[in-house]
Amino acid sequence: MPKMRRKSDLPTKICAACGRPFAWRRKWARDWDEVKFCSDRCRGERGRAAAAPSTRRRN
Repeated sequence: MPKMRRKSDLPTKICAACGRPFAWRRKWARDWDEVKFCSDRCRGERGRAAAAPSTRRRN
């Protein structure tokens, strides 16, 4: 059995949507170079923040 790695030893990236760092996961092993978002929620929210105008009115 292979030796366990610490999470700090794994490669990390910055999420394109929220800007937070996230670590490599086994399910991303084949396509780590294409991974841009840390979660399904961030992937779903990727265009909404910039495209949606503010609904709040300023006085």
